[in-house]
Formats: sequence, structure tokens, C-alpha cells
Amino acid sequence: MYKHILVPTDGSDLAGKGVTQGLALAKALGAKVTVVTATEPFPVSGFALGAGWVPSGADMQEFSAAQKEDAEKVLAAVKAEATKAGVDVDLVHVPDQRAADAILEAAKVHKADLIVIASHGRRGVERVLLGSQTAEVLAHSSIPVLVVK
Repeated sequence: MYKHILVPTDGSDLAGKGVTQGLALAKALGAKVTVVTATEPFPVSGFALGAGWVPSGADMQEFSAAQKEDAEKVLAAVKAEATKAGVDVDLVHVPDQRAADAILEAAKVHKADLIVIASHGRRGVERVLLGSQTAEVLAHSSIPVLVVK
């Protein structure tokens, strides 16, 4: 049925549920798996710039290095879980991009035919105020999306 499953994660316990389900489904189907994690761009607000603060090159490099290190830890944990489950995975880090955009782009680039993603489970005003990367992926994906709660 599905031949290539994209599994996004941010390393959280909740995202881990999506990873576990995605790996189990891939194993059952004999599907290829690509795991993707995204790290946000440097957080510079208009307010900070208006106050006269401009990040230095060193600030940007330090931030990028920390983001890369965090992504490597997240992906290493998934690799260990996949190895234990007997599933081969490709690991992808997309730096400087919002999660939903990175997930949708990775699905196209890697030619996935299913996205398995965890839902954060927020409701009402909290969901509206905080947004939902999962909801955005659902709204804009051109391929099926399996949401794990």
C-alpha cells in the first residue's frame, strides 16, 4: 500500500508516539522510512531590532551549532529506536525552517506517499493561539497524513 513513509519528529514524548507508530507501520508494510526534524530560524523579532539589538555573526553561528546538535540528538534517538525495531531509516535535518513547511517540503523531495505525524492534542483557544504544525500539514499535504494521538 504505502512504499515510503515520512515521519516528522521534534524529539518530544508526544512526537515519539508518531515515530513509534510510523516505524511499526513501515515494518508491517515493508516500506521505506524517512525521518525528518526541523529547527527554527534564528528568533529575531522586529521589537529587538527596533530596540537596536542586532545579532552578531557569532550569535548566529552559536545558535546554528546548538540547533544542529539538538537535531543530531533527536535523530540519533530515532535511529536507535528504528534499529531496535528492525527498520532502516533515512535521517533528515532541515535547518532554519518552520516544522510544517519542512515536513511538506521533505515529503515532496523524498517522494513520500504517507506522512505519519503526532498531534499535540490542544483544543479551543490554546490551539488557535499556539497554532498547530500538524493542522497545517493536514491542510496543505498533497499525500495522505496519518495523525497519531
